[in-house]
Amino acid sequence: MGSDSEDSDEEGGLGNVNRLIIRPHGHSGKAKKGHLCFDAAFETGNLGNVLLINEYEYDLCLRPDTCNPRYRFWFNFTVDNCKQDQRVIFNIVNLNKNNNLFNQRMTPLVKSTSRPKWQRLPKEHVFYYKSTIHQQHYVLSFAFIFDREDDVYQFSLTYPYSYSRLQSYLSVLEQKFPLQRDALAYSVQQRRLELITFDDVKKPEALEPGKNQIRVVVILARIHASESPTSYVVQGLIEFLAIANHPIAKLLRENVVFKILPMMNPDGVFLGNNRVNCLGHDLNRNWNNISFYTHPTLSATMDMLKEFDTSECYQLDFVIDIHAHSTFMGCFVYGNAYEDVYRYERHLVFPKLFASRCADFQNDNMIFNADDRKQGTARRYLCNRLSENVNVYTLQVSMNGYFIKGTNIATPYTEADYMKVGRNLARSLLEYYRFTNILPIPPLMEIITKRRGRPKTHRPRRKIKNIYPLRPKTTRENAPINYTDLSICYDSDTSVGENLSPVRYPFHSHFMLQHNRLRFIQTQSDPFPSLKLANLELSPKHKKKHAPASTISENCPSKAETFMVPPKSYVSVIDFNLLTRGGLEEATQKTSEKVCAHHYQKLNRSKNSK
Repeated sequence: MGSDSEDSDEEGGLGNVNRLIIRPHGHSGKAKKGHLCFDAAFETGNLGNVLLINEYEYDLCLRPDTCNPRYRFWFNFTVDNCKQDQRVIFNIVNLNKNNNLFNQRMTPLVKSTSRPKWQRLPKEHVFYYKSTIHQQHYVLSFAFIFDREDDVYQFSLTYPYSYSRLQSYLSVLEQKFPLQRDALAYSVQQRRLELITFDDVKKPEALEPGKNQIRVVVILARIHASESPTSYVVQGLIEFLAIANHPIAKLLRENVVFKILPMMNPDGVFLGNNRVNCLGHDLNRNWNNISFYTHPTLSATMDMLKEFDTSECYQLDFVIDIHAHSTFMGCFVYGNAYEDVYRYERHLVFPKLFASRCADFQNDNMIFNADDRKQGTARRYLCNRLSENVNVYTLQVSMNGYFIKGTNIATPYTEADYMKVGRNLARSLLEYYRFTNILPIPPLMEIITKRRGRPKTHRPRRKIKNIYPLRPKTTRENAPINYTDLSICYDSDTSVGENLSPVRYPFHSHFMLQHNRLRFIQTQSDPFPSLKLANLELSPKHKKKHAPASTISENCPSKAETFMVPPKSYVSVIDFNLLTRGGLEEATQKTSEKVCAHHYQKLNRSKNSK
């Protein structure tokens, strides 16, 4: 973009902003750098209006859902035409949910054209509070700095997942993996209701009632448009089942039929709504009031479920409706409560198995009830409409993150984490069929261990951790003294320097002693004075273990420099075997007494001889 952006003030009425340029008060003409340009006229975009408060602050109003002004929570918009290091504060002033994850320090996501990976804003730059200026409404404010002029920045509530992305993903996937893709129905605006089928089950020649029925699992997702994390969960599940050589995926495909509906509300996703479809209907509150004209996706899904439930060849075991929660952390399951004790106990098995496999599972948020206010949801309606053998659940994943088990440390979800939830869902289904003895499948650990790996000849050799022999353990304690602590007089070397301090060599093996001596060779540029060691003589039994003198001289800074050992001290009769903790003075005293006695005896001998 040049120094001036294109002049376009179209706002689109009640729709999303379309290249809306915000100019300062009193400014007219072509926009300049720093006059921010907001845009949400793209798929999954949502931003209704922008007001300039001052030079740095902007009030953002979200566009309400189509034909339903009640829901205002999802946002997804871009900002460009910024200046270098321009600082701003964005206030989202019309959120409809006061109790949400922003109370638990959730932060929006941001990315740019040069940094396409989504990142969460720092928590210290995001504030959620009740504003007196905005009629005591809750306001989400976050500060941001645009560090690159040519980038287009995008802000979002959570990771977006559009209808077009799903179509592109499934088109590529069906070319690489043997899966069945169908259009179960079309939405009001004629978008596809995708149906993905995994069915490698061998059909029996003769049907025995109640014995060889084919098991069926139905997965529903994205019935609310803003719950984009559910699309990543379903993608993880699809990719896991599509892997041909994985033992768990292969066993599931050969024993269970999977029917996956990855996007139940394609119109709402495309328009960027929060919950409803293009007619303003919340699909997860209308299962008990389905209309073919206003809810075509629900109508087609219900017909499919009835067909499987009444079939003599198939046994519908699970209907799992996946949602993203905007209030709670982690992933958890909502179930139903039944008067029949045996049915209720069987209904509890799968959530417990799923909880054991997920490190992000939150047991405190799990609910099993028969709430009359939720009669229009898939969980409450289908459990009464379908037969008693069908288990209907709502699987919830947080829009923010999860707590590490046993701690209060919150970890935000990533796209890979959501996909991992889908893989754990598949593993839990296999555990359920093994646990209930429905299918003769061995435990998961036995399946994984039987998986063929690389030949032994291709495996790397075991690395040796320690190439040097370990030092034997002794009970001897080193005395807390240093070689330089002794009051010993050294001969000064004028060629090196008058203030040369003695070098303390570590008391290691002979090999390490020589190694450390070579490390003390320093050049003239070092801050410490260089040591010149001359006439380094090795004992005869160690000469063969080291390089010859010619090799050592080549490693020195110059050929003129030679090795030199510090001269011996005048006092050399100290018995170091007597040095213990605090015994230095005693050893020095005994040594001085021995020296005095020696001189005294020598003096007496000389007198007697005279």
